[in-house]
Amino acid sequence: MRALALIDGEHYAPVVKAALEELPYDFVAAHVVGGTEKLREDADYGVGVAPDLDAALAEHRPELVVDLSDEPVLGPRERFRFASRVLAAGLPYVGADFRFDPPVLEPFPLPSIGIIGTGKRVGKTAITAHAARLYARDRRVVVVAMGRGGPPEPEVARVAPDVESLLELSRSGLHAASDYLETAALAGVETVGCRRCGGGLAGGVAISNVREGARLAVELEPELVLFDGSGAAIPPVDTVRRILVVNGATDPEVAAGYLNEFRHLVSDLVILTMAEPGTGWEELYSRALALAPRVIPTTLRPRPVADVSGRKVAFFSAAPESAHALFAAHLAEDHGADVVHVSGALADRSVLRQELATVEADVFLVELKAAAIDVVAEAASERGVEVVLAGSDVRTADGQDLDAELARLAEEASA
Repeated sequence: MRALALIDGEHYAPVVKAALEELPYDFVAAHVVGGTEKLREDADYGVGVAPDLDAALAEHRPELVVDLSDEPVLGPRERFRFASRVLAAGLPYVGADFRFDPPVLEPFPLPSIGIIGTGKRVGKTAITAHAARLYARDRRVVVVAMGRGGPPEPEVARVAPDVESLLELSRSGLHAASDYLETAALAGVETVGCRRCGGGLAGGVAISNVREGARLAVELEPELVLFDGSGAAIPPVDTVRRILVVNGATDPEVAAGYLNEFRHLVSDLVILTMAEPGTGWEELYSRALALAPRVIPTTLRPRPVADVSGRKVAFFSAAPESAHALFAAHLAEDHGADVVHVSGALADRSVLRQELATVEADVFLVELKAAAIDVVAEAASERGVEVVLAGSDVRTADGQDLDAELARLAEEASA
């Protein structure tokens, strides 16, 4: 295979040259990543030395990049940066005892946008639902949603499921809060549910039925297809455009480092969620802006799908406690609710059941996640309490026009 070598000046040139001759690759060039201790101006590596990595990849067209550097020139953090750049170019990145491959993406024949995340609970499904509602105003939209609890065979939610139908699904032993059901319920567009297992450092999946789901989406004859990722896993489909969703309150070294840098590099728009005052999202914004062409910070607020004004409302979510007061104030001020309880325990069934035993409310307002149906909606059914689903209002934190950016991506995908 044609290979580009990454070398450093801490190795003597004759040693590097011998390695290039011995290793089972056809080395077409080398790029010096740093180090000067043993670097001489007349060093002979047996191949040409490229001063710029990106230019070398474009000129020599290698099939993989082989890292022959070492500490102290490239430590773990620096190697992940090189790995991200190489994977973003669509090439494997190989070293003495490691190998990273870019996720394998299937071609897709229709206008498409992928929406991926850096992890679980970053607000990705909220962004997907917001984008789907926006796009559905003037075009036929289908969402293909990939989740850990999706169906064994891809299936289409053609109408928005209500609480009763979700309860029936849950009582039959199925996962009634899968991402595709949440998107169908909150965006009101046809949604294809798929599943996956496993997630690699660069977003690859061990198994999934998304390819079959993509073919099912084509049969629905949409004008635009959104592929919703799962956690940090990327749908194995080569979309025309890609959006990355990142929790703005997370550590920038993690959210924009390691192979999350790769996710930034292959995205056309980065949306920072949870960019609340005092969370320090500005540092992550700067890091992301150095990697992606456009970054927009946002906040998320609960949006009931039915009127809850003047009623005693208990709100159930998977949000951290730091957001509970913000949500309560928003529901009171913008939706006229009398908020008597805010929970972030949807992902912890034992805590959730303890809370439910003490809550008295007219309405259980619930995000469609985790135990929303099998615990909260079941408790409401037993007690005769109304259940209202909650989506998210997406608001920009710095005055940028998110919808205009989303519209631009859709136009580019369709072109």
